Amino acid sequence: MLNRQILAVTKQIVTEKLTSNRILIMIPILVLFIPGMAWGFSDPDVMLPGGITPENVMEVMFYTSLGVVFGGTMCAVLLSFDGVSRDRFSGVLEVKLSQPMPRNEQSIGIALGHWLSILIPVWILWLVSIIIAMYRLEDGVGFAETVTSFASVGLILFWYVIFSLIASTYSKDQGTSIAFGVGMWFLFTFLWALVTSMVAFASGVNVGEVNNPDMIRIEGYLDLLSPNGVFHHLLETNLANIERGVPAAITWIVATLWTILPWLWFKSRMTKIQP
Repeated sequence: MLNRQILAVTKQIVTEKLTSNRILIMIPILVLFIPGMAWGFSDPDVMLPGGITPENVMEVMFYTSLGVVFGGTMCAVLLSFDGVSRDRFSGVLEVKLSQPMPRNEQSIGIALGHWLSILIPVWILWLVSIIIAMYRLEDGVGFAETVTSFASVGLILFWYVIFSLIASTYSKDQGTSIAFGVGMWFLFTFLWALVTSMVAFASGVNVGEVNNPDMIRIEGYLDLLSPNGVFHHLLETNLANIERGVPAAITWIVATLWTILPWLWFKSRMTKIQP
């Protein structure tokens, strides 16, 4: 249960972030990346590379998830990169840590506050996207599939927020924090495909073959080491025609580890940090 102190810290951060100039700049980007992609991918006449045409709402949302990967995660980093370092640099952190509120509870409030600040607008836009896809395809969607998709979006945003906050605890200036956050985002968003190709090549797999089963299997398991990859694995549990050799149970176990381990790391940092 969250006590009043945790809720107060969370509410303060959410209110501050949702009324900041950062979120005002990010909202048009999120609208373009999430509902905008849903509108395009739900066009009955759309033809994706490889001759693929989304046939139902969950397929549309799977492709729309690219908007979350590119737009939502970047916004999560930009909202939380200075979650600790700004207060530390200004001297406010020393005042906050001197309060009678335990550091463990403060860490919960900080993490929840920054996570909800990006989760609320992204979830709203994700819901709008589902409605758009249902309207344009004249198709329905199951409750379990919808819950899975919302949970997946919430998890990937949490992973990027918590890693940005961890970086913020190690940095005494905002420049280092944002450099780490953007670097992490760039690695998993753009460079991970290169890492996958290098591992496949070292394993003797021909990376030039699109439907090579060995390449698909290696890519599937290496994606478990990337938050973006785990996110896509979670969404793939809603699709019957995608199989990359990774059981759904393993995907959810890895997703749980991606959630618990960084959280314990952040909580440990907040316990030991010196203003």
